[in-house]
Amino acid sequence: MEFTESYKQTGPCCFSPNSRYLAVAVDYRLVIRDSFSLKVVQLFSCLDKISYIEWARDSEYILCGLYKRPMIQAWSLSQPEWTCKIDEGQAGIAYARWSPDSRHILTTSDFQLRLTVWSLLNTACVHVQWPKHASKGVSFTKDGKFAVICTRRDCKDYISLLSCHTWEIMDDFPVDTLDLADVEWSPDDSAIVVWDSFLEYKVLVYSPDGRCLFKFQAYESGLGVKSIVWSPCGQFLAVGSYDQMLRVLNHLTWKNFAEFIHLSTVRGPCAATVFKEIDEVLQLDMSGLRLSDDFIRGNSDNHPEAPVTVRYKIMELPISLPSLKPLVDKPNPKQGVGLLSWSSDSQYLFTRNDSMPTVLWIWDMRRLELAAILVQKEAIRAAAWDPTCPRVILCTGSSHLYMWTPTGAYCVSIPLPQFTITDLKWNLDGSCVLLKDKDSFCCAAVPPLVPDSGEEEEDDEDEDEDDYDDDSSDID
Repeated sequence: MEFTESYKQTGPCCFSPNSRYLAVAVDYRLVIRDSFSLKVVQLFSCLDKISYIEWARDSEYILCGLYKRPMIQAWSLSQPEWTCKIDEGQAGIAYARWSPDSRHILTTSDFQLRLTVWSLLNTACVHVQWPKHASKGVSFTKDGKFAVICTRRDCKDYISLLSCHTWEIMDDFPVDTLDLADVEWSPDDSAIVVWDSFLEYKVLVYSPDGRCLFKFQAYESGLGVKSIVWSPCGQFLAVGSYDQMLRVLNHLTWKNFAEFIHLSTVRGPCAATVFKEIDEVLQLDMSGLRLSDDFIRGNSDNHPEAPVTVRYKIMELPISLPSLKPLVDKPNPKQGVGLLSWSSDSQYLFTRNDSMPTVLWIWDMRRLELAAILVQKEAIRAAAWDPTCPRVILCTGSSHLYMWTPTGAYCVSIPLPQFTITDLKWNLDGSCVLLKDKDSFCCAAVPPLVPDSGEEEEDDEDEDEDDYDDDSSDID
């Protein structure tokens, strides 16, 4: 991996959807850099400190949330002189997002009084009353033609279906939730999943016309759903719960076909490889050097500690994993599956049980088993899959970057002094990773993942078998 030098940042940073640009907030300035060379290509000045930035889907426009004002400013990369300012006045702005066509901005007012759709093509705007959430509760279809918005009125949760062409409400139906937490379209746009707050375990799947296709409730009388993520292929729905279980539903029958538990002690037989981060003292071989005793004595006095690096050590089973006991007398207990994400090919997914914040679990959905466990020295701050292949990177607030692939796990030291990684993001083509410190950032070029030779041989054998079957059918 190759690392750039560090640059200043004071807020959000993100790659453009086409992976060509990197937007960086520096106080009230929006800096647009080339994602390859990191040279500044555009510089925009906002009216206040930038709290939030988001690219339009076509990478032509970018909006900045100035939530202290509160105000939204939008900019164009191809027309630097063009600008847009949205001010809701006394209603305020709690959140803003782009529409899929990149020509409309959706803002949610303070106290969720209304959601407004602003057009960049004309001065028209459309209002949706009583949105349920500010930053959540809105989801678009993959083709960008429709949107669903969670609303609440008369002490009841509703789903409003809107056309992204006219922004008219096409349908509005109630959902069977006490306090709806969020909503998400399926990747194939055929179903809408909603789930209740953590006070009640309830996952509901609706058709776009409002029919309830399935209701999933794993248990009662306990804290419920903590995280839900669709697989990229759209065939699986992963549900992480406060009971420290991961459950996976299939899209045909909506039945639960796999359950994975996060145990504090892992015993055999188990196919998973356990990687534990350990310190390693660098041993320098000085046998070939002829040094005086005075030099060796003085050098040891000035540098009493040997240089230390980190590496992964493969542990044997059984192994006890570090865990925390949640405080029962405080709200929002640190337990349950709080971090959950699928690989781009839908074969793997990783989880983090919040009562074991230093452990990352990687599950193999093809074999329905645990593939690997990464045990870190510090709590995991962020983790993300490569958008192009089954490779995950994570950070723990240290000066090291950690990586896992099906072939093994690695520790990479950052060659920047006093740079600790607190957050990370991939660009969409998987060639670069953004690494953030408290007040600076750098980028790392990531080499392409070389397929395992064993997997290639298996694929070749499968292709040969398919060819043989095809030839046999032709003979018959």
